[in-house]
Amino acid sequence: MTYKKKFTVLSGIIAFLAVVYILTIVFDPERRSSRSAAYSWLEGGQIDRISGIIIAKTDETITLARNGGKWFVSHNGKDYPAQTARVEDLIAALSKRAPYPVRSSSASSHERLSLTPGRAARITVTAGAGPPLLNLLIGQVDITGQNIYLRKQDQNEVRSGEDIFSAYANSALTSWYNLRLFPETENSGIDAANVQRLTVYPPADSGENISPQIFTRNGGAWVFNFELANPDMGKVDSYVRNILYTSGDNFIDTITSSDSMFNNSRIVLELGNGGIRTIRFGPPDENNGRMAVISGSDWVYSLPGWACQRLFAEPESFEAD
Repeated sequence: MTYKKKFTVLSGIIAFLAVVYILTIVFDPERRSSRSAAYSWLEGGQIDRISGIIIAKTDETITLARNGGKWFVSHNGKDYPAQTARVEDLIAALSKRAPYPVRSSSASSHERLSLTPGRAARITVTAGAGPPLLNLLIGQVDITGQNIYLRKQDQNEVRSGEDIFSAYANSALTSWYNLRLFPETENSGIDAANVQRLTVYPPADSGENISPQIFTRNGGAWVFNFELANPDMGKVDSYVRNILYTSGDNFIDTITSSDSMFNNSRIVLELGNGGIRTIRFGPPDENNGRMAVISGSDWVYSLPGWACQRLFAEPESFEAD
């Protein structure tokens, strides 16, 4: 057989095997099953219509509301800032296409899989006053402990998939709060470079009249109204960031932001855009924690003692090592 004929025969065999391989992939039952199992609970085109999310457990209901493009947690008739990134992660999980194979189409399986309204946790996605975009019931984990059973409220069909929803459905109310004193730092709306002057009025817990500490930005450095032998500008920058990124451990709704208790001490930040933000603090509790309020806001924060300690630093803490 000549070289040309051998080449033609071998090329034909290779082409034939390639076609067989492709057809094997296309018509492979397991692959077809995997593709058909890909499913999303919420269509991506519906995301912009979402106005709220309700997470209902047997002992608690958490209501998330979108207002003016921002997310809030509604609690006791008041709206508190929500962790936008966490809400968006939940929406992304609901709209992501992933393997959710059908496990049952019979209503008789709902009780056994903890998918009845009285037993299941529920995530409801709303769109204004119209019908919900999604009413998702979250049941029990399967025998592997890795996957969970799920179904839509108005359907008998039960699917299972990776348990990525229990962490949202079972989390506490406070886990949804954005408890930063300056919520806009979550989206880099304000950072240390924006602060041009910082004035710290230390706590008057001892009754002494203590002079304020004033930090003024001068180019790439800071100047002070107190003596420092060898100031460390990096430590001052870290201190400013600590203030901006301080978080509370809860919101308090039993006291108003106008209460005179918040005259105990304060921190004033003057920003490059001319804005002024003031943190006012109440007296310490038995664990040295304090309540705090921010100018322009009605929210009252509860701060743990360790966080308060970082906010009021002694001058020597800004000395270079």
